Parts: sequence; structure tokens; C-alpha cells
Amino acid sequence: METHSTLNAPQERKHFRYLDIVAVVFTLVLVLSNIASSAKLIDWGFSLFGTRMVFDAGTLFFPIAYIFGDVLTEVYGYANSRRVIWMGLIGLVFCALMFLLIQKLPGEANWFVEGGQAAYDSILGGLSSFGIVLASIVGYLGGSFSNAAIMAIMKHTTKNRFLWLRTISSTIVGELIDTLLFVLVASLSRVFPWELFASLALTNYLFKVAVEALMTPVTYYVVRKLKIAENVDVYSDLSDLTPLKF
Repeated sequence: METHSTLNAPQERKHFRYLDIVAVVFTLVLVLSNIASSAKLIDWGFSLFGTRMVFDAGTLFFPIAYIFGDVLTEVYGYANSRRVIWMGLIGLVFCALMFLLIQKLPGEANWFVEGGQAAYDSILGGLSSFGIVLASIVGYLGGSFSNAAIMAIMKHTTKNRFLWLRTISSTIVGELIDTLLFVLVASLSRVFPWELFASLALTNYLFKVAVEALMTPVTYYVVRKLKIAENVDVYSDLSDLTPLKF
């Protein structure tokens, strides 16, 4: 059970005004990031430590999901964050299945002749491929739960101080696990070529951590506003950090 430190409010408050909004945005960003990941690889045009800076387009979205993940755990606690993480996974799987169904349904004759099927397979077909979905699921679960657990633990150890340290530290670990697992599984599944493994892993990781650090003032603002609006500040139960609950 979560411990609620409230601002002039009863203990064990169970209804939140904005949790559903945060959950929807989190899930939406997650799904969009996976669509973009399968659609395009972006070349920054320079190298770092001899490695070409290339990343999948979903990297532009994914740091936002981690920012909302930090907000979820900080304001609403690990148990609520865990539930939203599983909701995000369900949304991702549903989206992939629907794109797979659309891909397999017969196309209109003129659309097919004009290259519609080839264009779909090239851009959106990747989202329904086994490799990108598996890579997304493995990376997402490993990174998201690591991020949430570290946020919850550090809130206790820092006695609710140094939010910037909690968000950046959890991101450094969570994004590392997420990025390595995602790129590794996607490369093993031949979604990404092996020769781009180092470029994708390094570029994705550096970009995600940098965005999280730069967005720290925004995270502070959103966390403060939500804590006041919800009249609650949750300290997670550290004996209940298992990801295997909904």
C-alpha cells in the first residue's frame, strides 16, 4: 500500500483528478514513438568518438514518456505508475495488432497499382513486424520499471529532496536499459542493420538523457502543480516494487 503525505487532505485518498490525463498522454507518446521508430532513421550529420550519430525517429518522442513516467512515480507513487506502464504496453500491443490487420487486408486495386501497399509496408508495416514490437516491449518494460523503481527508492532516501537528482539518476539507468535492450533485440531481429548498432545505441541514449536533463525545470513545474492540484504526495511502499502486478 502506498503512503500518502497529503496537504490538508484525508489519508488513503484513492481518486485523482489528473491521473487519467497523465496516463493517456504517456500511452499516446509511447505508441507514437514506436510508429516513428519503424518509419525513419535520422542522421545528425556528424560523428562522436568515431561513431556516426544516427537515431530512429521514435527517439524524439520517447524522452517525453520518461518525463511523464517520472511525474507519475513522484506524484502518484510506484503502484499507480506500474499500472500505467502496463496500460501503455497494452496500448502498444493493440496498436501493433491493428496495423498488422490493416496490412493483411486486401487493398483497393488502383491503390495497390500506384504503390500503396509497398508504401504502407515500408513506413507502417514495421510497427506490426515481430522484431520491432518485441524490441519495443522488452526495452519499454525493462527501462520503464527500472526508472519508476529508482524514482520511488530515491524519494525515500533523499527524504523528498533533490527532485532533479531523482529524475536524472533514474533516467540514466532506465534509458540505458531501455536503449540497449531495444537496439539489441531490433538488431537481432534484423529490423536495424548490425553496422548501426553502436550509432543507434549511443545516439539514442545521449539524446534521451540530454532531453530529460534539459526538461528538468518543466518536470519540476508539472510535479509541483499536480501535487497542489491533487493535494497529495505519495511515498511508495518499497516492499511492493515488483513489476508483476497491475
